[in-house]
Amino acid sequence: MNTAVKNFFGVAAAILVLLGFKFATNETRVSLPDYNTDVTSAENRSVTTLKDLNNSIVDIAEKTNPAVVTITTEKTQEVQVMDPFAMFRNPFGQQRPGPQTREYTQRGLGSGVIVSEEGYVLTNNHVIANTDEIKVRLYNGDEVSATLVGTDPMTDVAVIKIEADNLPTVKIGNSDDLKVGSFVLAIGSPLSENLAHTVSFGIVSARGRSLNDLTIYGDYIQTDAAINPGNSGGAMIDMNGELVGINSAIASRSGGNDGIGFAIPVNLAKRIMDDIIENGTVSRGYLGIQTAGEVDQTMANAMGLDVSRGIIVGEVLEGEPADKAGLKEEDIIVSVNGDEIRNWDAFRTKIASMKPGDEVDLGVIRNGQELSIVVTLGKRNEEEVASVTVKDEELTEKLGFTVAKLDSDVKRQLEITEEVEGVVVNRIKESSNAFERGLQKGDVITSVKRKKVQTPEEFYDEVQKSIKNGDKAILLTVERKNLKQFIAFEI
Repeated sequence: MNTAVKNFFGVAAAILVLLGFKFATNETRVSLPDYNTDVTSAENRSVTTLKDLNNSIVDIAEKTNPAVVTITTEKTQEVQVMDPFAMFRNPFGQQRPGPQTREYTQRGLGSGVIVSEEGYVLTNNHVIANTDEIKVRLYNGDEVSATLVGTDPMTDVAVIKIEADNLPTVKIGNSDDLKVGSFVLAIGSPLSENLAHTVSFGIVSARGRSLNDLTIYGDYIQTDAAINPGNSGGAMIDMNGELVGINSAIASRSGGNDGIGFAIPVNLAKRIMDDIIENGTVSRGYLGIQTAGEVDQTMANAMGLDVSRGIIVGEVLEGEPADKAGLKEEDIIVSVNGDEIRNWDAFRTKIASMKPGDEVDLGVIRNGQELSIVVTLGKRNEEEVASVTVKDEELTEKLGFTVAKLDSDVKRQLEITEEVEGVVVNRIKESSNAFERGLQKGDVITSVKRKKVQTPEEFYDEVQKSIKNGDKAILLTVERKNLKQFIAFEI
Protein backbone atom coordinates (compact mmCIF):
# COMPACT_ATOMS: atom_id res chain seq x y z
CA MET A 1 0.00 0.00 0.00
CA ASN A 2 1.55 3.30 -1.04
CA THR A 3 1.90 6.32 1.24
CA ALA A 4 -0.97 8.29 -0.35
CA VAL A 5 -3.46 5.49 0.23
CA LYS A 6 -2.26 5.05 3.84
CA ASN A 7 -2.68 8.76 4.43
CA PHE A 8 -6.20 8.69 2.96
CA PHE A 9 -7.37 5.90 5.27
CA GLY A 10 -5.68 7.54 8.24
CA VAL A 11 -7.35 10.87 7.63
CA ALA A 12 -10.72 9.23 6.96
CA ALA A 13 -10.55 7.24 10.19
CA ALA A 14 -9.58 10.37 12.14
CA ILE A 15 -12.53 12.26 10.70
CA LEU A 16 -14.88 9.47 11.71
CA VAL A 17 -13.49 9.53 15.23
CA LEU A 18 -13.89 13.30 15.47
CA LEU A 19 -17.41 13.20 14.14
CA GLY A 20 -18.28 10.45 16.58
CA PHE A 21 -20.79 8.80 14.23
CA LYS A 22 -23.49 6.99 16.13
CA PHE A 23 -26.37 5.05 14.56
CA ALA A 24 -29.29 5.53 16.96
CA THR A 25 -32.59 3.69 16.81
CA ASN A 26 -35.64 5.99 16.95
CA GLU A 27 -38.89 5.12 18.71
CA THR A 28 -41.89 3.75 16.78
CA ARG A 29 -43.89 6.57 15.19
CA VAL A 30 -46.95 4.78 13.80
CA SER A 31 -50.41 4.04 15.11
CA LEU A 32 -52.02 1.34 13.00
CA PRO A 33 -51.48 -1.47 12.49
CA ASP A 34 -48.23 -2.26 14.34
CA TYR A 35 -45.98 -1.82 11.31
CA ASN A 36 -42.72 -1.82 13.26
CA THR A 37 -40.91 -4.33 15.40
CA ASP A 38 -37.62 -4.00 17.22
CA VAL A 39 -36.36 -7.21 15.61
CA THR A 40 -35.12 -5.42 12.49
CA SER A 41 -33.80 -2.27 14.17
CA ALA A 42 -30.15 -1.40 13.80
CA GLU A 43 -28.14 -1.67 16.98
CA ASN A 44 -26.64 1.43 18.54
CA ARG A 45 -23.07 1.42 17.44
CA SER A 46 -20.27 3.94 17.65
CA VAL A 47 -18.15 4.17 14.50
CA THR A 48 -14.46 4.85 15.06
CA THR A 49 -12.86 3.23 12.01
CA LEU A 50 -13.70 2.58 8.37
CA LYS A 51 -14.08 -1.10 9.25
CA ASP A 52 -16.71 -0.19 11.85
CA LEU A 53 -18.57 1.82 9.21
CA ASN A 54 -18.40 -1.11 6.80
CA ASN A 55 -19.64 -3.53 9.46
CA SER A 56 -22.52 -1.20 10.31
CA ILE A 57 -23.65 -1.07 6.70
CA VAL A 58 -23.39 -4.86 6.38
CA ASP A 59 -25.41 -5.27 9.59
CA ILE A 60 -28.14 -2.90 8.34
CA ALA A 61 -28.35 -4.67 4.98
CA GLU A 62 -28.58 -8.11 6.61
CA LYS A 63 -31.38 -7.03 8.96
CA THR A 64 -33.52 -5.10 6.47
CA ASN A 65 -33.12 -7.14 3.26
CA PRO A 66 -35.50 -9.96 4.35
CA ALA A 67 -38.39 -7.46 4.59
CA VAL A 68 -38.02 -6.48 0.91
CA VAL A 69 -39.99 -8.63 -1.53
CA THR A 70 -40.12 -9.21 -5.27
CA ILE A 71 -43.51 -8.50 -6.88
CA THR A 72 -44.54 -10.12 -10.16
CA THR A 73 -47.76 -9.26 -11.96
CA GLU A 74 -49.75 -10.66 -14.86
CA LYS A 75 -52.47 -9.20 -17.05
CA THR A 76 -54.21 -11.19 -19.76
CA GLN A 77 -55.45 -9.30 -22.79
CA GLU A 78 -57.28 -10.35 -25.92
CA VAL A 79 -55.67 -9.04 -29.10
CA GLN A 80 -56.78 -9.34 -32.69
CA VAL A 81 -54.24 -10.68 -35.15
CA MET A 82 -54.50 -11.06 -38.91
CA ASP A 83 -53.39 -14.25 -40.60
CA PRO A 84 -50.39 -13.10 -42.70
CA PHE A 85 -51.16 -15.80 -45.31
CA ALA A 86 -54.85 -14.96 -45.68
CA MET A 87 -54.18 -12.98 -48.87
CA PHE A 88 -52.87 -16.14 -50.58
CA ARG A 89 -55.97 -18.15 -49.72
CA ASN A 90 -59.40 -18.23 -51.36
CA PRO A 91 -58.07 -17.26 -54.82
CA PHE A 92 -61.52 -17.50 -56.38
CA GLY A 93 -62.95 -14.46 -54.64
CA GLN A 94 -64.44 -16.05 -51.55
CA GLN A 95 -64.48 -13.91 -48.43
CA ARG A 96 -61.17 -14.09 -46.61
CA PRO A 97 -61.22 -14.95 -42.90
CA GLY A 98 -61.25 -11.97 -40.55
CA PRO A 99 -58.80 -11.26 -37.74
CA GLN A 100 -58.41 -13.93 -35.07
CA THR A 101 -58.57 -13.26 -31.32
CA ARG A 102 -55.70 -14.48 -29.19
CA GLU A 103 -54.83 -14.08 -25.54
CA TYR A 104 -51.65 -12.23 -24.66
CA THR A 105 -50.20 -12.26 -21.14
CA GLN A 106 -48.31 -9.16 -20.07
CA ARG A 107 -45.92 -9.67 -17.15
CA GLY A 108 -44.44 -7.05 -14.83
CA LEU A 109 -41.73 -6.89 -12.18
CA GLY A 110 -41.30 -4.67 -9.15
CA SER A 111 -40.47 -4.62 -5.47
CA GLY A 112 -42.25 -4.06 -2.18
CA VAL A 113 -41.57 -3.67 1.54
CA ILE A 114 -43.27 -5.62 4.34
CA VAL A 115 -44.15 -3.08 7.02
CA SER A 116 -46.30 -5.13 9.41
CA GLU A 117 -46.58 -8.64 10.75
CA GLU A 118 -50.18 -8.65 9.48
CA GLY A 119 -48.72 -8.80 5.97
CA TYR A 120 -49.20 -5.26 4.68
CA VAL A 121 -46.76 -4.44 1.89
CA LEU A 122 -45.96 -0.94 0.61
CA THR A 123 -45.19 -0.58 -3.09
CA ASN A 124 -45.81 1.73 -6.06
CA ASN A 125 -49.14 2.09 -7.80
CA HIS A 126 -47.45 1.77 -11.19
CA VAL A 127 -46.08 -1.65 -10.16
CA ILE A 128 -49.51 -3.23 -9.67
CA ALA A 129 -51.86 -1.00 -11.71
CA ASN A 130 -53.98 -2.68 -14.41
CA THR A 131 -53.04 -6.23 -13.42
CA ASP A 132 -55.10 -9.39 -12.97
CA GLU A 133 -52.74 -11.26 -10.66
CA ILE A 134 -50.18 -10.14 -8.06
CA LYS A 135 -47.63 -12.52 -6.58
CA VAL A 136 -45.00 -11.85 -3.94
CA ARG A 137 -41.71 -13.75 -3.60
CA LEU A 138 -40.27 -13.63 -0.09
CA TYR A 139 -36.64 -13.52 0.92
CA ASN A 140 -36.68 -17.28 1.68
CA GLY A 141 -37.91 -18.03 -1.85
CA ASP A 142 -41.55 -18.75 -0.99
CA GLU A 143 -44.08 -17.29 -3.42
CA VAL A 144 -47.53 -16.22 -2.20
CA SER A 145 -50.52 -14.52 -3.79
CA ALA A 146 -51.27 -10.95 -2.78
CA THR A 147 -54.54 -9.06 -2.57
CA LEU A 148 -54.87 -5.40 -3.48
CA VAL A 149 -55.87 -3.28 -0.47
CA GLY A 150 -55.88 0.06 -2.27
CA THR A 151 -54.01 2.49 -4.49
CA ASP A 152 -53.41 6.21 -4.77
CA PRO A 153 -52.27 7.15 -8.30
CA MET A 154 -51.81 10.78 -7.28
CA THR A 155 -48.82 9.85 -5.10
CA ASP A 156 -47.98 6.51 -6.79
CA VAL A 157 -48.50 4.63 -3.52
CA ALA A 158 -50.17 1.22 -3.31
CA VAL A 159 -50.82 -1.23 -0.48
CA ILE A 160 -51.13 -4.99 -0.97
CA LYS A 161 -51.53 -7.75 1.62
CA ILE A 162 -50.10 -11.24 1.91
CA GLU A 163 -50.88 -14.13 4.24
CA ALA A 164 -47.85 -15.85 5.77
CA ASP A 165 -46.45 -16.70 9.20
CA ASN A 166 -43.46 -15.06 10.88
CA LEU A 167 -43.04 -12.34 8.30
CA PRO A 168 -39.89 -10.19 8.57
CA THR A 169 -40.67 -6.47 8.79
CA VAL A 170 -38.74 -3.25 8.52
CA LYS A 171 -39.05 -0.44 11.01
CA ILE A 172 -40.52 2.80 9.66
CA GLY A 173 -38.33 5.86 10.22
CA ASN A 174 -38.86 9.59 9.90
CA SER A 175 -38.10 10.86 6.39
CA ASP A 176 -38.30 14.47 7.61
CA ASP A 177 -34.98 13.90 9.41
CA LEU A 178 -33.23 12.81 6.21
CA LYS A 179 -30.68 15.39 5.08
CA VAL A 180 -28.84 15.93 1.82
CA GLY A 181 -25.60 14.00 2.11
CA SER A 182 -27.05 11.27 4.36
CA PHE A 183 -26.01 7.70 3.57
CA VAL A 184 -28.81 5.44 2.30
CA LEU A 185 -29.26 1.92 0.96
CA ALA A 186 -31.61 1.04 -1.92
CA ILE A 187 -32.91 -2.54 -1.82
CA GLY A 188 -35.04 -4.20 -4.49
CA SER A 189 -35.21 -6.45 -7.54
CA PRO A 190 -33.68 -4.57 -10.48
CA LEU A 191 -34.03 -5.78 -14.06
CA SER A 192 -34.95 -9.43 -13.36
CA GLU A 193 -36.11 -11.84 -10.64
CA ASN A 194 -32.64 -13.37 -10.64
CA LEU A 195 -31.28 -10.09 -9.23
CA ALA A 196 -33.73 -9.95 -6.32
CA HIS A 197 -32.59 -8.38 -3.03
CA THR A 198 -29.88 -6.30 -4.63
CA VAL A 199 -28.44 -3.72 -2.22
CA SER A 200 -26.90 -0.49 -3.51
CA PHE A 201 -25.28 2.26 -1.46
CA GLY A 202 -25.25 6.02 -1.94
CA ILE A 203 -26.25 9.35 -0.49
CA VAL A 204 -29.29 11.59 -0.53
CA SER A 205 -28.35 13.99 -3.32
CA ALA A 206 -31.40 16.29 -3.10
CA ARG A 207 -34.77 16.75 -1.38
CA GLY A 208 -38.12 18.08 -2.50
CA ARG A 209 -37.97 17.02 -6.14
CA SER A 210 -41.17 17.09 -8.23
CA LEU A 211 -41.95 14.53 -10.96
CA ASN A 212 -45.07 15.95 -12.56
CA ASP A 213 -45.01 13.41 -15.37
CA LEU A 214 -45.33 10.62 -12.79
CA THR A 215 -47.54 11.99 -10.02
CA ILE A 216 -49.63 15.02 -9.22
CA TYR A 217 -48.23 15.27 -5.71
CA GLY A 218 -44.56 14.65 -5.07
CA ASP A 219 -41.84 15.57 -2.63
CA TYR A 220 -39.27 13.07 -3.84
CA ILE A 221 -35.97 12.15 -2.25
CA GLN A 222 -33.20 12.08 -4.86
CA THR A 223 -30.32 9.62 -4.49
CA ASP A 224 -27.29 8.37 -6.38
CA ALA A 225 -27.75 4.86 -4.95
CA ALA A 226 -28.23 2.64 -8.01
CA ILE A 227 -31.93 2.30 -8.90
CA ASN A 228 -33.00 0.47 -12.05
CA PRO A 229 -36.27 -0.79 -13.55
CA GLY A 230 -37.64 -3.39 -11.12
CA ASN A 231 -36.46 -1.43 -8.07
CA SER A 232 -39.81 0.42 -8.03
CA GLY A 233 -41.59 -0.15 -4.73
CA GLY A 234 -38.39 -1.23 -2.97
CA ALA A 235 -36.88 0.15 0.21
CA MET A 236 -34.71 3.18 0.88
CA ILE A 237 -33.02 2.52 4.22
CA ASP A 238 -31.16 5.05 6.37
CA MET A 239 -28.21 4.43 8.67
CA ASN A 240 -30.54 3.67 11.58
CA GLY A 241 -31.70 0.63 9.62
CA GLU A 242 -35.12 2.24 9.16
CA LEU A 243 -37.35 2.66 6.13
CA VAL A 244 -37.26 6.29 4.97
CA GLY A 245 -38.47 6.01 1.37
CA ILE A 246 -40.12 3.89 -1.30
CA ASN A 247 -37.94 3.79 -4.42
CA SER A 248 -40.07 4.89 -7.37
CA ALA A 249 -38.36 6.31 -10.43
CA ILE A 250 -35.14 7.09 -12.26
CA ALA A 251 -33.98 9.96 -14.43
CA SER A 252 -32.12 8.33 -17.29
CA ARG A 253 -31.11 8.90 -20.89
CA SER A 254 -30.20 5.26 -21.34
CA GLY A 255 -33.14 3.60 -19.57
CA GLY A 256 -30.84 2.32 -16.82
CA ASN A 257 -29.14 3.84 -13.80
CA ASP A 258 -27.49 7.19 -14.50
CA GLY A 259 -26.95 8.05 -10.85
CA ILE A 260 -30.26 9.87 -10.33
CA GLY A 261 -33.06 7.95 -8.62
CA PHE A 262 -36.11 9.05 -6.68
CA ALA A 263 -38.01 7.76 -3.66
CA ILE A 264 -41.32 8.71 -2.06
CA PRO A 265 -40.70 9.93 1.52
CA VAL A 266 -41.97 7.29 3.91
CA ASN A 267 -43.87 9.86 5.99
CA LEU A 268 -46.06 10.58 2.96
CA ALA A 269 -46.33 6.91 1.98
CA LYS A 270 -47.32 5.88 5.50
CA ARG A 271 -49.97 8.59 5.73
CA ILE A 272 -51.49 7.37 2.46
CA MET A 273 -51.27 3.76 3.64
CA ASP A 274 -53.08 4.50 6.90
CA ASP A 275 -55.93 6.16 4.99
CA ILE A 276 -56.17 3.26 2.55
CA ILE A 277 -56.29 0.65 5.31
CA GLU A 278 -58.73 2.59 7.51
CA ASN A 279 -61.06 4.13 4.94
CA GLY A 280 -60.31 2.71 1.50
CA THR A 281 -59.83 6.27 0.24
CA VAL A 282 -57.33 9.05 0.77
CA SER A 283 -58.41 12.37 2.25
CA ARG A 284 -56.19 15.40 1.61
CA GLY A 285 -55.90 18.75 3.26
CA TYR A 286 -57.29 21.71 1.31
CA LEU A 287 -56.68 25.46 1.54
CA GLY A 288 -58.67 26.89 -1.34
CA ILE A 289 -56.13 29.11 -3.09
CA GLN A 290 -54.56 29.47 -6.51
CA THR A 291 -51.01 30.64 -7.03
CA ALA A 292 -49.95 33.66 -9.05
CA GLY A 293 -46.30 32.66 -9.20
CA GLU A 294 -43.19 31.67 -7.28
CA VAL A 295 -40.66 33.97 -5.68
CA ASP A 296 -37.12 33.68 -7.04
CA GLN A 297 -34.31 36.21 -6.80
CA THR A 298 -35.57 38.24 -9.77
CA MET A 299 -39.10 38.34 -8.38
CA ALA A 300 -37.76 39.28 -4.94
CA ASN A 301 -35.78 42.17 -6.43
CA ALA A 302 -38.78 43.40 -8.38
CA MET A 303 -41.07 43.24 -5.32
CA GLY A 304 -38.52 44.62 -2.87
CA LEU A 305 -38.45 41.46 -0.75
CA ASP A 306 -35.69 40.33 1.57
CA VAL A 307 -36.41 36.63 0.87
CA SER A 308 -36.13 34.86 -2.48
CA ARG A 309 -38.47 31.96 -1.83
CA GLY A 310 -42.16 31.25 -1.40
CA ILE A 311 -45.36 31.39 -3.44
CA ILE A 312 -47.59 34.32 -4.30
CA VAL A 313 -51.30 33.88 -3.59
CA GLY A 314 -53.18 34.69 -6.78
CA GLU A 315 -56.75 33.86 -5.78
CA VAL A 316 -58.44 33.05 -2.48
CA LEU A 317 -61.62 31.08 -3.08
CA GLU A 318 -64.55 32.56 -1.22
CA GLY A 319 -65.77 30.59 1.78
CA GLU A 320 -62.88 28.12 1.71
CA PRO A 321 -60.42 27.55 4.64
CA ALA A 322 -57.85 30.13 3.48
CA ASP A 323 -60.56 32.77 3.11
CA LYS A 324 -61.97 32.03 6.56
CA ALA A 325 -58.47 32.32 8.09
CA GLY A 326 -57.85 35.74 6.51
CA LEU A 327 -55.38 34.89 3.75
CA LYS A 328 -55.45 37.51 0.98
CA GLU A 329 -54.46 37.85 -2.66
CA GLU A 330 -50.80 38.84 -3.16
CA ASP A 331 -49.83 37.40 0.23
CA ILE A 332 -46.50 35.57 -0.03
CA ILE A 333 -46.41 32.22 1.79
CA VAL A 334 -42.84 31.43 2.83
CA SER A 335 -43.30 28.62 5.38
CA VAL A 336 -45.66 25.91 6.59
CA ASN A 337 -45.39 24.99 10.28
CA GLY A 338 -41.94 26.58 10.31
CA ASP A 339 -40.65 24.64 7.28
CA GLU A 340 -39.46 26.83 4.41
CA ILE A 341 -41.44 26.67 1.17
CA ARG A 342 -39.61 27.32 -2.07
CA ASN A 343 -42.07 26.43 -4.83
CA TRP A 344 -45.70 25.65 -5.57
CA ASP A 345 -45.21 21.88 -6.04
CA ALA A 346 -43.59 21.51 -2.63
CA PHE A 347 -46.27 23.68 -1.03
CA ARG A 348 -49.30 21.87 -2.41
CA THR A 349 -47.74 18.47 -1.64
CA LYS A 350 -47.13 19.61 1.93
CA ILE A 351 -50.76 20.67 2.32
CA ALA A 352 -52.14 17.58 0.58
CA SER A 353 -50.08 15.31 2.86
CA MET A 354 -52.05 16.62 5.85
CA LYS A 355 -55.56 15.66 6.85
CA PRO A 356 -58.75 17.71 6.81
CA GLY A 357 -59.15 19.32 10.21
CA ASP A 358 -55.41 19.73 10.78
CA GLU A 359 -54.25 23.19 11.74
CA VAL A 360 -51.32 24.66 9.82
CA ASP A 361 -49.31 27.75 10.66
CA LEU A 362 -48.52 29.69 7.50
CA GLY A 363 -45.62 32.14 7.54
CA VAL A 364 -46.80 35.03 5.35
CA ILE A 365 -45.32 38.29 4.10
CA ARG A 366 -47.96 40.98 3.47
CA ASN A 367 -46.94 44.48 2.43
CA GLY A 368 -43.44 43.83 3.76
CA GLN A 369 -44.70 42.67 7.17
CA GLU A 370 -44.24 39.12 8.46
CA LEU A 371 -47.46 37.48 9.65
CA SER A 372 -48.49 34.12 11.06
CA ILE A 373 -51.86 32.84 9.86
CA VAL A 374 -53.31 29.64 11.28
CA VAL A 375 -55.63 27.76 8.91
CA THR A 376 -57.83 24.76 9.68
CA LEU A 377 -57.63 22.63 6.55
CA GLY A 378 -60.73 21.51 4.71
CA LYS A 379 -61.23 18.43 2.57
CA ARG A 380 -60.12 18.43 -1.03
CA ASN A 381 -62.88 17.38 -3.38
CA GLU A 382 -61.21 15.46 -6.17
CA GLU A 383 -62.06 12.60 -8.43
CA GLU A 384 -58.79 10.66 -8.28
CA VAL A 385 -58.76 9.27 -4.75
CA ALA A 386 -57.50 5.93 -3.59
CA SER A 387 -59.92 3.04 -3.76
CA VAL A 388 -59.92 -0.73 -3.52
CA THR A 389 -60.41 -0.90 -7.29
CA VAL A 390 -58.73 1.08 -10.04
CA LYS A 391 -61.34 3.31 -11.68
CA ASP A 392 -61.99 2.83 -15.41
CA GLU A 393 -59.12 0.37 -15.84
CA GLU A 394 -60.42 -1.16 -19.05
CA LEU A 395 -61.38 2.22 -20.51
CA THR A 396 -57.95 3.69 -19.71
CA GLU A 397 -56.32 0.66 -21.32
CA LYS A 398 -58.38 1.13 -24.49
CA LEU A 399 -57.64 4.83 -24.73
CA GLY A 400 -53.95 4.63 -23.89
CA PHE A 401 -54.10 7.92 -22.01
CA THR A 402 -55.68 9.55 -18.96
CA VAL A 403 -57.04 13.03 -18.32
CA ALA A 404 -57.19 15.29 -15.28
CA LYS A 405 -59.07 18.38 -14.18
CA LEU A 406 -58.03 21.63 -15.85
CA ASP A 407 -57.69 24.21 -13.07
CA SER A 408 -56.26 27.70 -13.07
CA ASP A 409 -52.80 26.52 -12.04
CA VAL A 410 -52.60 24.02 -14.88
CA LYS A 411 -53.82 26.68 -17.31
CA ARG A 412 -51.04 28.97 -16.14
CA GLN A 413 -48.41 26.26 -16.60
CA LEU A 414 -49.70 25.42 -20.09
CA GLU A 415 -50.11 29.09 -21.00
CA ILE A 416 -53.80 28.49 -21.73
CA THR A 417 -56.23 31.39 -21.39
CA GLU A 418 -58.71 31.30 -18.49
CA GLU A 419 -61.66 31.13 -20.92
CA VAL A 420 -60.72 27.65 -22.11
CA GLU A 421 -62.70 24.82 -20.48
CA GLY A 422 -61.91 21.13 -20.75
CA VAL A 423 -59.63 18.41 -19.40
CA VAL A 424 -55.86 18.01 -19.70
CA VAL A 425 -54.02 14.90 -20.92
CA ASN A 426 -51.75 14.01 -18.00
CA ARG A 427 -50.42 10.64 -19.18
CA ILE A 428 -50.22 8.95 -22.58
CA LYS A 429 -48.61 5.78 -23.85
CA GLU A 430 -46.35 6.23 -26.86
CA SER A 431 -47.64 2.89 -28.14
CA SER A 432 -51.26 4.11 -28.20
CA ASN A 433 -53.12 5.01 -31.37
CA ALA A 434 -54.03 8.39 -29.85
CA PHE A 435 -50.31 9.23 -29.51
CA GLU A 436 -49.59 8.04 -33.04
CA ARG A 437 -52.40 10.29 -34.31
CA GLY A 438 -50.83 13.32 -32.62
CA LEU A 439 -52.27 13.59 -29.10
CA GLN A 440 -49.68 14.79 -26.58
CA LYS A 441 -49.31 15.11 -22.84
CA GLY A 442 -50.46 18.61 -21.88
CA ASP A 443 -53.07 18.83 -24.64
CA VAL A 444 -56.39 20.27 -23.47
CA ILE A 445 -59.41 18.32 -24.73
CA THR A 446 -62.41 20.65 -24.98
CA SER A 447 -64.91 18.32 -26.66
CA VAL A 448 -65.53 14.68 -27.59
CA LYS A 449 -67.35 14.24 -30.93
CA ARG A 450 -68.04 17.99 -30.82
CA LYS A 451 -69.75 17.75 -27.43
CA LYS A 452 -68.07 19.97 -24.84
CA VAL A 453 -66.53 18.38 -21.73
CA GLN A 454 -65.39 20.27 -18.64
CA THR A 455 -64.55 17.51 -16.14
CA PRO A 456 -62.86 14.09 -16.32
CA GLU A 457 -66.26 12.48 -15.54
CA GLU A 458 -67.87 14.17 -18.53
CA PHE A 459 -64.96 13.16 -20.76
CA TYR A 460 -65.07 9.47 -19.77
CA ASP A 461 -68.88 9.42 -20.00
CA GLU A 462 -68.76 10.67 -23.58
CA VAL A 463 -66.09 8.14 -24.50
CA GLN A 464 -68.16 5.35 -22.95
CA LYS A 465 -71.17 6.44 -24.99
CA SER A 466 -69.12 6.26 -28.18
CA ILE A 467 -67.93 2.76 -27.33
CA LYS A 468 -71.48 1.60 -26.54
CA ASN A 469 -72.65 3.04 -29.86
CA GLY A 470 -70.09 0.87 -31.61
CA ASP A 471 -67.91 3.75 -32.81
CA LYS A 472 -64.55 2.65 -34.16
CA ALA A 473 -62.94 6.08 -33.86
CA ILE A 474 -63.34 9.12 -31.63
CA LEU A 475 -62.98 12.76 -32.65
CA LEU A 476 -61.39 15.12 -30.13
CA THR A 477 -61.24 18.90 -30.19
CA VAL A 478 -57.89 19.91 -28.71
CA GLU A 479 -56.36 23.20 -27.58
CA ARG A 480 -52.57 23.37 -27.78
CA LYS A 481 -50.82 26.69 -27.17
CA ASN A 482 -54.18 28.42 -27.68
CA LEU A 483 -54.58 26.89 -31.13
CA LYS A 484 -57.57 24.63 -31.84
CA GLN A 485 -57.12 21.39 -33.76
CA PHE A 486 -58.95 18.11 -34.33
CA ILE A 487 -57.50 14.69 -33.55
CA ALA A 488 -59.24 11.41 -34.43
CA PHE A 489 -58.01 8.07 -33.14
CA GLU A 490 -59.17 4.48 -33.20
CA ILE A 491 -60.34 2.54 -30.14
